[in-house]
Amino acid sequence: MHHVMAVIHDFLNFCRSCRLEIFIVLIFTTFFFSWCLLIAFEADGKSTRNLVQRRHRDSLHKLGVIVPFRDRFDELLEFIPHMQLFLNNQSVWHQIYIVNQVDDYRFNRASLINAGFLFSTSGAESCDYIAMHDVDLLPLNQQLRYSFPTSGPVHLAAPHLHPKYHYQTFVGGILLILKDHFVQVNGMSNRYWGWGLEDDEFYVRLKQGGLTIHRPGNLSTGINNTFRHSHNSRRKRDHIKCFNQYENTRKRDRATGLNTLKYSLISTHSLLMDNLAPVTVLNVQLFCDEKLTPWCRCPDKKPATQARKGSIEGIQRHTLFRHLSQPMTTFFPHNW
Repeated sequence: MHHVMAVIHDFLNFCRSCRLEIFIVLIFTTFFFSWCLLIAFEADGKSTRNLVQRRHRDSLHKLGVIVPFRDRFDELLEFIPHMQLFLNNQSVWHQIYIVNQVDDYRFNRASLINAGFLFSTSGAESCDYIAMHDVDLLPLNQQLRYSFPTSGPVHLAAPHLHPKYHYQTFVGGILLILKDHFVQVNGMSNRYWGWGLEDDEFYVRLKQGGLTIHRPGNLSTGINNTFRHSHNSRRKRDHIKCFNQYENTRKRDRATGLNTLKYSLISTHSLLMDNLAPVTVLNVQLFCDEKLTPWCRCPDKKPATQARKGSIEGIQRHTLFRHLSQPMTTFFPHNW
């Protein structure tokens, strides 16, 4: 009997020891998994914060990325996250402005840039330099610096780097310019309705304004891999010429510019995608004096709203817009 009691006593002691060991193991396991979760959340928080643009502690200048826009929604979905990450990697304090033309005139890239400039450099926005930026041109090489262009305009999409345009007077695609220099040349001409030539006229303004145009050199990439040109070839550019447009858009425009721009800012919105910083959407209605520039409407061209209606309705069914916090039509109205 004594032997049996001793065995029972040893067994109970063993169980007590097991419970203690189990308790210790549970405490250790709980602590370990809590520590792992803490690291995971902190890492996720850091990745989120890296996506959100904020003023870098050493930033003295703020870049306004001006994107003239109409109907390029597929390109825009790629542009926003790409540019946010690209600029954040360079610690460039910036804000992106999508200047969306909502009238029924032909597209006017230069006037939209003028409007975006006025908004981004005034009041609380306070950008002291801008990037005139096409929505379908994405930089791939971090050697392309978006820093403050102290010495004069910097043409990042230089002829020796752009995948499509290689003539020496080309200043389109992506151009950095100081606020003061843009004002100095009176911005861009407002006469260019339809596609093309506004950049060529702006090149002349820069040269006659005594500004030196700088271009990147000694890059590790070239024509084929410095940029991605994401233009959808199914959407044809508006090359139509009507009235006396041809004659009037091939000479220096000394009558129009930043100080003659007429437009209405219909609305502004913040566009959010995933963990990215908000992008500012400016819905702009341009004014056209049809006596001076009758080619803002060509007789054989459909009004922009009619041509645009189908594509905007199609956006509501576009699966990529699950990334947006609101439907795209909230930001880009089509029932004006």
